[in-house]
Amino acid sequence: MTVSLPPATLAALAEATWPPAQIQPQGPWLIRQGLGGGQRVSAASVMGDWQDADIPAAESAMRALGQDPLFVLWPDASPHDAALDAALDARGYQLHDPVVAYAAPVDTLADTTPPFLTTFPHWPPLGIATALWAESGIGPARLAVMDRVTGPKTVILGRTGDRAAGVAFVATHGPHAMLHALDVAPALRRQGTARNILRAAALWARDQGATTLSLLVTKRNLAASALYTSMNMSVVGQYHYRKL
Repeated sequence: MTVSLPPATLAALAEATWPPAQIQPQGPWLIRQGLGGGQRVSAASVMGDWQDADIPAAESAMRALGQDPLFVLWPDASPHDAALDAALDARGYQLHDPVVAYAAPVDTLADTTPPFLTTFPHWPPLGIATALWAESGIGPARLAVMDRVTGPKTVILGRTGDRAAGVAFVATHGPHAMLHALDVAPALRRQGTARNILRAAALWARDQGATTLSLLVTKRNLAASALYTSMNMSVVGQYHYRKL
């Protein structure tokens, strides 16, 4: 069974479950302040009709926040994004970090529950969870993003044998859940930890009333994409960035 998430729904889900520190509407733009929480929470996006002369105002607003000009574009969402993509390309903005969204019904992912004591949902994050994230570069700025989420949320700690091996953050928005910051310690990969975390995330999301679980991954991460495909998750959308 596959799921379908309209681009606007997917974008709103991503923003609600991994929110910027601040959003400033300015003309046709949404200017996000990320405070080091990642690219999407630091990128500007277009809300509606715009003109080429509006682009410098967005650039100035981002620089005023101490951020380099960066735009996030969902070309399938609206003709405004598709036209902006072309305009930024003409201005010398480079295509950067294409991202793919995967999703599946929670019942599909939770069909095989993880073995007993291999996963542990909890909030706030335990020290061992933050330590695992820190080893992969997910530090205080991204933990602050998790703190900002106002809806149901949890951390899933994954174990292999008697060792903490992986961790992920999950939050819900309406009938949908999204998983972020999935990381498994390099020395403990290929032992089923990521699969167990995804299944535990689906079980937790189902308990919150969510019907789907989704996640975002860069196109270049072929190993992760192969894992999600093997778990019957489907591609439901995509976006990319443009940066100078």
